[in-house]
Amino acid sequence: MDEIILIDKPKGMTSFGVVARLRRVFTEKIREEYKKEGKTPPKRLKVGHTGTLDPFATGLLIVLVGKATKKCSEYLKLDKEYVAEIKLGEVSTTGDPEGIVQKTYTGEPVPLSEVKKVVQGFLGESKQITPAFSAVKINGRKAYELARKDVQVEMPERTIFVYEIEILNYEWPMLKIRTKVSSGTYIRTLGEDIGKRLGTGGYLTELRRTKIDKFFVQDAKKLEDFGIFE
Repeated sequence: MDEIILIDKPKGMTSFGVVARLRRVFTEKIREEYKKEGKTPPKRLKVGHTGTLDPFATGLLIVLVGKATKKCSEYLKLDKEYVAEIKLGEVSTTGDPEGIVQKTYTGEPVPLSEVKKVVQGFLGESKQITPAFSAVKINGRKAYELARKDVQVEMPERTIFVYEIEILNYEWPMLKIRTKVSSGTYIRTLGEDIGKRLGTGGYLTELRRTKIDKFFVQDAKKLEDFGIFE
């Protein structure tokens, strides 16, 4: 049970929720095996993930089991690839569908040529402000907990790198992109920043992580494969 498992996280479930469900399944399996061999099973099986995906997001989640959890910090640093859909002309308080959405633009649709120019402008190194609705800790508390209580705090800025970014489809107001980024990059913030530069505003409606370094979502298992259907 000391292994690395690739999971295709479903929409509507937290990354912690995925880990908790898998831990229950794996713990029961280990207890059965130990019982057959007349051994005392461990009190708690270590299971963790290596990079949070928001509940609305889907895609690749690397889950580490047992002694493999010691490699968690190594996997956290890996580059990642995403496919994201951005709705232009509106903004969300959370940068995604879970927030309060407000219309911010009533002008003509932005031409594809302008969208391409703006999107390509994000290539390379830049500074990104961590979103308020994130798990980053501020004075010992998670930022999203403070944000939900309307507590205003100064969010940290970090250096990110966008290695690749391309437009997969554009039909106003929906913009679909694929991007490969450094660890720690918030795609929600990237979507918002694209909207800001276009002068329309924007927020993510869909997000899917397709790759982490050499690991592909096509090789990942579904929770159903482990008998988990909730």
